[in-house]
Amino acid sequence: MFEGLSTRLQGVFKKLTGYGKLTEKNIADAMREVRLALLEADVNFRVVKDFIQTVKEKAVGAEILKSIKPGQQIVKVVHDEMVRLMGGSSQKLDLSASPSVIALVGLQGSGKTTTAGKLASHLRKKGRHPLLVACDPKRPAAIEQLRVVGKQLGIPVFADENETDAVRIAAGSLKYADEGHFDIIILDTAGRLHVDNELMGELQGIKSSLNPQEILLVADAMTGQDAVNIAEKFDSLLQIDGTILTKLDGDTRGGAALSIRAVTGKPIKFVGVGEKLGDIEPFHPDRMASRILGMGDVLTLVEKVEEQVTDEQAKKLEEKIRKQTLNLEDYLGQLQQLKKMGSLDSLLKMMPGMGQLKGLQVDESELGKIEAIIRSMTPEERRRPEILNASRRNRIAKGSGTPVQAVNKLLKGFEQAKKMMKNMSKMQKGMLKLGGF
Repeated sequence: MFEGLSTRLQGVFKKLTGYGKLTEKNIADAMREVRLALLEADVNFRVVKDFIQTVKEKAVGAEILKSIKPGQQIVKVVHDEMVRLMGGSSQKLDLSASPSVIALVGLQGSGKTTTAGKLASHLRKKGRHPLLVACDPKRPAAIEQLRVVGKQLGIPVFADENETDAVRIAAGSLKYADEGHFDIIILDTAGRLHVDNELMGELQGIKSSLNPQEILLVADAMTGQDAVNIAEKFDSLLQIDGTILTKLDGDTRGGAALSIRAVTGKPIKFVGVGEKLGDIEPFHPDRMASRILGMGDVLTLVEKVEEQVTDEQAKKLEEKIRKQTLNLEDYLGQLQQLKKMGSLDSLLKMMPGMGQLKGLQVDESELGKIEAIIRSMTPEERRRPEILNASRRNRIAKGSGTPVQAVNKLLKGFEQAKKMMKNMSKMQKGMLKLGGF
């Protein structure tokens, strides 16, 4: 996500933070490099021009705070302006009606059907009851794809193969939703390879008939400036309420995310950050700016953890750590929760400073090996790893298809982790005593 842009910008700011004092020339030179970095990231040239001009004015006229270095002050100015560029604050969906209708629109191949499933899954986690609606009767494969997505998620799909009119299908979903007590309808509309009159006429008919609370353009972030141009066309004909950017985890240069709000005036509401049906996030301009500038995104990381770990699970784990009774079954459980949160690479980059480590790569296959080793143990061995003698380790290695060295490495790492947790627990108790608690 924005790796090229992030690397370039962080290099510029590293130079700036090294200066004891900033001059107009320092700032001008830095802004020249920032301008090139943004243009290479396929950010709209008008947006880049306004962005650089605003940052220059604020940076030169800024009163340097005594508590931070001058270079850090410029980073703050750039961060704040980047947040403003992307919309200032996150924009929530309008779900005030019952049922609330969300129409997903966009070109063919932008990822509408998968995004419909991701959005439905996200809203269900918030306590809502969504219904997916197949509104592309001319493409039976699209209907079947939505059914497959719905089945994987356990979310109902409304489709009518006997009806060829998308507007009537959309209208029919209202009655179905009312009978099934669904409070959100997500319309997976037709797509084309390009914007044409037939497509727009169909979408305008759906808009007139159902008056959706949200019309969201699903745009492929990897198309860069093309995504912005497509958003302008759809907005001029449909008056969209916002966008969902897909494939933000791919080799995207970031141009769409940084331009689309400034050009269309419509907010980015969600971003797709992976191929799994849970890989969707509400778009937060401040968090995205922090990620781009290598500051991490701790809030999103915390939210991901909270989605996977209940308060009761957290308390049990904390008690086991405190009593030093953590075992390999607990370790396996934590590993499985970690996998549900997304790729390790993406999680590490949410931690402040980790995004600045060049060449940082995590071998996801190692997690699979660890899981295979633990699953090759008996329940007794997982609960009491101290009983694992040489013969048991050999059996586990054969069962997991790994060398004995891998089994030994896992057990050694687990013991080291337990010791570290024990020391942290002692330190915490000591601090509490010093504080008089």
